[in-house]
Amino acid sequence: MAPSFSPTSGAVTVDGRNPFALPEKDLAAFRNKQIGFVFQDHCLLPQCSVLENVLVPTLVAESRNGAADRAHDLLTQVGLEDRIDHRPAELSGGEQQRVALARALIREPLLLLCDEPTGNLDSASAETVASMLLDLHHSRQNILIVVTHNPNLAAKFPVRLELSGRHLKKL
Repeated sequence: MAPSFSPTSGAVTVDGRNPFALPEKDLAAFRNKQIGFVFQDHCLLPQCSVLENVLVPTLVAESRNGAADRAHDLLTQVGLEDRIDHRPAELSGGEQQRVALARALIREPLLLLCDEPTGNLDSASAETVASMLLDLHHSRQNILIVVTHNPNLAAKFPVRLELSGRHLKKL
């Protein structure tokens, strides 16, 4: 049996729905539509182009109408419109992370979760990715949660929490 990751108290709702109360199949669809993920190691498919990587979350969508246009728009917003046909190995780390950001936003999620989105980048690329992340968050008005050890990135957010041991405190 899979471990339960339900809250021990309280409730979590996104768009009026409690994801922890959904059956497995519905939960997968909910995550695909309502939650975007940006990982530290971008997790791009090496055999796919930049455009194909951005479109991956749409492959299981009920409707893909407009997905290619949204992908092109997102890649333009992150400055990669001229790299659409490239493979991940042909991109810098910062470019790969910007592809991952576009992929996370392709389904227009309400919640964007980022795990160390600048952790593997040099300082200039980290600043570029951080600025794009915040700009896209403000323009899309989604919920943005970023986990980071980078104090410079953390300082850019109006609400900061620190996890120390088993205690979460507001800074």
